[in-house]
Amino acid sequence: MRILIVEDEPKVASFLKQGLEEENYEVEVAFDGQMGKRLALKNNFDIILMDVIMPYTNGLQLCKELRDENIQTPVLMLTALGTTDDKISGFDAGADDYLVKPFEFKELLARIRALTKRQAGAAQKSNKLTYRELTLDLDKKIAIREGKNISLTAKEFGLLEYMMRNVSKLLSRIDISEKVWDINFDTGTNTVDVYINILRKKIDKDFKETYIQTRIGHGYIFQIKDE
Repeated sequence: MRILIVEDEPKVASFLKQGLEEENYEVEVAFDGQMGKRLALKNNFDIILMDVIMPYTNGLQLCKELRDENIQTPVLMLTALGTTDDKISGFDAGADDYLVKPFEFKELLARIRALTKRQAGAAQKSNKLTYRELTLDLDKKIAIREGKNISLTAKEFGLLEYMMRNVSKLLSRIDISEKVWDINFDTGTNTVDVYINILRKKIDKDFKETYIQTRIGHGYIFQIKDE
């Protein structure tokens, strides 16, 4: 499980990172709102922990901007601003929960578990995979990007589903052929490459950002183009 911490106090960020990594979470840290936004847009996280008072972009504005970008990752605000009005401002900005400093670490862990469990339940209920503005409806077997329906064959759909379930992971041709085609890889065939090119034309060609990236000599990776 991946967690993004957006916290401008190095000691606090270090404490949180160390504690969460000891609980087997994978953690990345941003020390201001702008850096936090770049990481949140570029990578997939299971939850975002953010302070409110930060340089450049405060936590309330950052949360609002992420929601405007259709980033639905659960956000847990960590802040010393604990009045009812402060909490309402956080929720209005799109936060999912609010934890007032100082807090006990075990309470933070409980809040994280509750938010991720709730998110997993919602995803299971909707039965959809979403990456930025691309949604794959597993029940209706359709793909939608920026409101546009994308027609896919059964095999193209299966390939896209596999890639969206493995965002930011390098997928070799062997991985893809075994998981999508359920066959052993034949080095003499370019079936995987052909289908990747077809899928790329359908979901990437007419859009500003591309999701299917080629790693020459290694395979493919599903994420926005490296900055």
